[in-house]
Amino acid sequence: MKVFGILLILALVTTAFAAFHARGPEAPEIKRMTTTVRTIPKNGPIYSRSAHEITPLSPERIAELAKGLTAEEARILLRKGTEPAFCGNLLDNKKQGVYHCRLCALPLFSSHAKFNSGTGWPSFFQPVDVDHVRYYKDESHGMRRVEIVCARCDGHLGHVFDDGPRPTGLRYCLNSASLQFVEEGDEPPQMGLPVKTKVAYFGGGCFWGVEDRFQQVPGVVDAISGYMGGHVEKPTYKQVCAGNTGHAEVVKVVYDPARVTYRQLLESFFRFHDATQLNRQGPDIGEQYRSVIFTADDAEIDAVKQLIHELQASGKGRYARPIVTQILPAATSGPGRFWEAEEYHQDYHARQGGACPMPPED
Repeated sequence: MKVFGILLILALVTTAFAAFHARGPEAPEIKRMTTTVRTIPKNGPIYSRSAHEITPLSPERIAELAKGLTAEEARILLRKGTEPAFCGNLLDNKKQGVYHCRLCALPLFSSHAKFNSGTGWPSFFQPVDVDHVRYYKDESHGMRRVEIVCARCDGHLGHVFDDGPRPTGLRYCLNSASLQFVEEGDEPPQMGLPVKTKVAYFGGGCFWGVEDRFQQVPGVVDAISGYMGGHVEKPTYKQVCAGNTGHAEVVKVVYDPARVTYRQLLESFFRFHDATQLNRQGPDIGEQYRSVIFTADDAEIDAVKQLIHELQASGKGRYARPIVTQILPAATSGPGRFWEAEEYHQDYHARQGGACPMPPED
């Protein structure tokens, strides 16, 4: 009987993956409204903005997780089934908390986005993280709909429609069997927790290019463009470009220390830009384009000094010239702290397909 159960689970997973490859392409009309453009690393893990690893799970891992599903949950999650209206156990749930994927525990929707749609299924107007849900055209049953699936395990969740409330105008219509509810204050399943991250700050010229290159480093969760090290509160791009605020264009790198070390980030930084150029980077001239590293503690200071010493001692390539990179403490408050740049600066390369005048990596 146990062998039969395992074979049944493998068959369901195989069917689900076959359906995944056979179904229609991603639905752009909804996806444009629900995702942000960002650079995805070619190798290594994929992270969401909220620091959850969302690298697609293998069929073997999904089969293993599927052993914990009931027959009804497997029918819905693995074979794109639908539970009867007004029958789901989470439809009338009024508790505060987060709704996770029943298969892989990825957090999907919050009670703060739940509303009574009158349709008979739990409904939400937005996910907890836009990267946690994927969208596909669904033309089955003689209808044209947009299917929603878990971004990590590809488990079927339900469908999304454009008749929801503000601020999104969307209605995510879900099956209760696709979800597991974690009440506020309770510990989520291990797979539902974000990775433990650290933060580092680097300035190496125009932040568009530095941000884009760091986003491609395996183990980097996010790279955010901003301003740091100046004497003006809430600086704007126009003020910083004027050159009188003292800020540098800086990228805040959020990373998973279990996947990439601070030393490796430093090595990448010195490959990404020319640390021998004073107050400029190529054609971009001014104090805001200076080479600078804002450090959090003595260990980071020592790591920076050690690498600079090694590069300078090698005398190879551009390091035949003196390195002018500043090493400054990272302020956590006041005008010198990190200020996130305007929205149009974020993920600039991914949005625009442009290129900054950055040197080739040594």
